[in-house]
Amino acid sequence: MATSAPAPVTAQGLPTTGLWEVEPKHSSVGFRIIHHAVATFRTSFEQFEAQFDAGSGTFSGSVDVASVRAFDLLKDKLLSDEFFDAENYSEMRFVSTTIERSANRIAVDGDLTIKDQTRPVRVAGVVLGTAPVFHFMTKTTHEHFGVDLELTIDRRDFGLTFNNPLPNGMLNLGSHVTIELGLEFFNTEAIAES
Repeated sequence: MATSAPAPVTAQGLPTTGLWEVEPKHSSVGFRIIHHAVATFRTSFEQFEAQFDAGSGTFSGSVDVASVRAFDLLKDKLLSDEFFDAENYSEMRFVSTTIERSANRIAVDGDLTIKDQTRPVRVAGVVLGTAPVFHFMTKTTHEHFGVDLELTIDRRDFGLTFNNPLPNGMLNLGSHVTIELGLEFFNTEAIAES
């Protein structure tokens, strides 16, 4: 069903009405970690979902851990019980509790769950803006908005404790993991064409 006008947008760029869904093909969820004590390893996930409910002012989302991008042996290791234990814990989840805004800056507090361990976290970044977008496949126009966000966690807080020493005695993997989110959301209601 079409609405009569685009969703109102605050001065900070977040919509004030409507239910917004992430558009996975134009979004990304990934992470980076220190590897071999000297380099940064980056990868991402292929399957995820996220929503922004403007009425309640809440973000929520989940990631299918089995969709992590990695070559075969590394992927097997990441999905094993030494890391994500995907057989028993198939997803990571986030639900926001509060949102703070300053101009286009945003800070989202909420609960992150990995391997059934839930911890409070703060996700921070920028709102990139809102714009109407025409979808060629459906021949409809929807409002879109984007955010670039990141958070850094201590993976050991979530039961991701595996490590091994290098020949010089340093630990192979860093304890801190930065999760990077580039999300584009669309309003689930189409804009009526005038």
